[in-house]
Formats: sequence, structure tokens, C-alpha cells
Amino acid sequence: MKTEEKPHILIVDGMALLFRSFFATYAMGHFFPNDKGIPTNGVQGFARHTMTAMSLFKPTHMAVCWDMGAHTFRNDLYDGYKANRPAPPEELVPQFDMARDVSELIGWKNYGEKGMEADDYIGSMVKAWEGKADITIVSGDKDLLQLLRPGVRIALIKKGYSEYNIYTEEIFFEEYGITPLQYIDFKAFTGDTADGYPGVKGIGPKTALAFIKEYGSIDGVLEALAELTPARRKRVEEGMDMLHLSRQLAEIHCNLPVAQEIEEMNLPVYDTNLQAQLETFGYSLIVRHAHSLSK
Repeated sequence: MKTEEKPHILIVDGMALLFRSFFATYAMGHFFPNDKGIPTNGVQGFARHTMTAMSLFKPTHMAVCWDMGAHTFRNDLYDGYKANRPAPPEELVPQFDMARDVSELIGWKNYGEKGMEADDYIGSMVKAWEGKADITIVSGDKDLLQLLRPGVRIALIKKGYSEYNIYTEEIFFEEYGITPLQYIDFKAFTGDTADGYPGVKGIGPKTALAFIKEYGSIDGVLEALAELTPARRKRVEEGMDMLHLSRQLAEIHCNLPVAQEIEEMNLPVYDTNLQAQLETFGYSLIVRHAHSLSK
């Protein structure tokens, strides 16, 4: 009897692709405004990235995950979370809603949860579909590496639309020498300058990695404080509160209610009617890109 193949879900980090696409042309002042004068460079780049990912990874199903507003529970935990990030350029602001609208127009299912980040929804999808589907996540965010497990790979954008650094659980271990789940504790020690939390002052990536390799976890390090050099012990003791807080901030939450019906994530049909609608909205670059992929 033939074993039924698992579905292959492509999960796209919509916000990561939108930001990357916007800033790829922002410096040159290329905004590709529509007939209303509204910039579309980020939106069209996001759609082109996603179409290319579909062509490369050949999923049977797909989902696009988004941040649902700037404020999340992590801001409630720590005032400084992402506080160092500048406000988005005015040319990008209208494209947040436009990107979700284009995703919906094309037929890609959008997902997100208010007060949570796209990462949390992606993590929840991974947990919900673990063992039931193979999963490829497309993003530019290394934080997602903690989600690696059997049947899950993460494609981090490297260059252009088609070059990725692809991670599996095995590749991650070869590079870091720790497990994906241990990566959370590693981030707790080092902090994250992009997200605005400091970790433990004076503990850099090299020391943090040595800690996790030697002692396995934050708890393991704390149990072995007496074994550390006086300088390192002092840094850990003085940074204890921030260490535990940083771990809360670093960990992706995987318990959100998510789509349970695979049919929700069916691939759309890209036909002449859809092409005409995209042209009407001024998204000719998306149409041309789709044509180039079909050749």
C-alpha cells in the first residue's frame, strides 16, 4: 500500500520580505508609485519574493504571516524592546496594508495575531503541523532558527530573489555546535541590538556559546556559577534579572490557535483575470515577474 505523502507548507514571513524589498530600492529613490502616487516598491518586491520562493521550494500549500501592529506583549515586558528602531519611512507606511491586500488578492492566506509578532504565529504553525507536514519558512530573521526540528527547514534571504542560506537542524548544529532550542538561551546571554534588549553586559557571542556548550542552558550555567572565573561570575550575577527577561523576549511563543485545515492554505490559481486585476492596481512588476517564472 502506497504511503500518502505529507503536504509541504511554505510559510512566508511577510513583514521581513516587505521590509527587505522596500529598502532594496529605497536608497536609490525607486518607489514605483501607482496612479494615485502611492509607493509600491515594497509591496511588489514582497510579492515577487514570494512567487520566487514558491517556484524554488514547490510547496503544496502556503501561508503568509504578519505582525499585527507595532505593540506586542514584549513591549509590555520591557519598555526598551525595539525602542531603538526609527519610525518607518513615510513611503513605507501605506504599504503595510497594501501588502496584506495584495497577498489576499493573489490568493495567499494571511495570518497574524494582535499583540504578537509574525514569529509567534510562525512558531505556532510549526508546532501545530509538526509531523503532519514538511515545512519551509522563508524569512530574513535568524531568531526563527530556534524553530528548526525534523521536517522543518528555514530559508534565510541572502541575495536577490533566489539566493538563500538554507538551514536544517543538522546544518544549524554543524555551524553553532548547539541545538536550535539552546539558541534561545544563547540569545538571552548575548541580547539582540536590533530588538533593543541587552542580555548580560560583558557576555558576547563567543562566551555565550561556550557557556551553552559547556553547561547546556541558563540553569546549567547558574548551577555552575562557582566554576566560572570571578569576572564572568560577577557579570552573570549582576545581569541576572536581565538574563531571565532577555530569555522571555528571545523565545518565540508557539501556543497560538492556528489554522488546522490544510485546505485553508491551498495554492491559488494565477490566471488572466488575476493578472488584469494586478495591472489595474498598478502592480505590473508582479505580473512581469510571474511571467518570467513561468518560462
